[in-house]
Amino acid sequence: MEIIRTVKELKELVNNAKAQGKTVGLVPTMGALHAGHVSLIERARCENGYVVVSVFVNPTQFNNPDDLKTYPRTEEADCAKLSAAGVDIAFIPSVEEIYPEPDTRVFDLGPVAEVMEGAMRPGHFNGVAQIVSKLFEMVEPDRAYFGEKDFQQIAVIRRMVELCGFNLEIVDCPICREEDGLALSSRNVRLTPGQRQTAPAIHRTLVSSLDFAKEHSVDETIEFVTEKINSYPEMEVEYYEIVDPLTMQPVKQWKNGVVGCVTVYCGDVRLIDNIKYAF
Repeated sequence: MEIIRTVKELKELVNNAKAQGKTVGLVPTMGALHAGHVSLIERARCENGYVVVSVFVNPTQFNNPDDLKTYPRTEEADCAKLSAAGVDIAFIPSVEEIYPEPDTRVFDLGPVAEVMEGAMRPGHFNGVAQIVSKLFEMVEPDRAYFGEKDFQQIAVIRRMVELCGFNLEIVDCPICREEDGLALSSRNVRLTPGQRQTAPAIHRTLVSSLDFAKEHSVDETIEFVTEKINSYPEMEVEYYEIVDPLTMQPVKQWKNGVVGCVTVYCGDVRLIDNIKYAF
């Protein structure tokens, strides 16, 4: 594995791989890697001849300076995981390398970016579109891999790909969980031992809502999930929305394939999860 810190070196190596007829898979990350990231890398490794993983904590997608400051950074451990996973390039640039000048682009992401995370974190998805579009321009991958934990983000990225005319496949991959059901997240390391014991209740509640939903309305199910999670110590639901999986717009009536998306503060750690409803 090669650790690359400049766009120039990155492009040279990727172009060499393409000249050898290899397809290129890209896994964008913000580091603090865990088994969820490794599962994306394994999928990319299976489907491509060359795999690039970016490790970059992107400042333009943080609307809370404290969140940016406390986001875990574990480069040495990340590189060990990437090497073990068979990555060809670990692209670990500086902020100055990615943004030699401020990125003032504003993307017309439409309704998919206006609800849930878009409403709670103004500017977040525009920052995501900025960095992901830059990575797509730099790497020109055949496929890019994203985890379904960030369900709304995938819809936003698909919209950005459409806007920019990128020629690649967006591959969404299932959520990876701890044995107790907690969705893997780089933020989990910030949970206290007590919070870590409580946090799996998020997923347990979502699972229990599947049966509840069979006999209750969408609004009643939202109330059930919200009240149940809020009943646990140090847990507070920021939002629970049941949405169309393509448009991300809230639904009022049940239909097959809708997705429940939740954001919960566990102490001061912001956790997200989702679940699909089948009827």
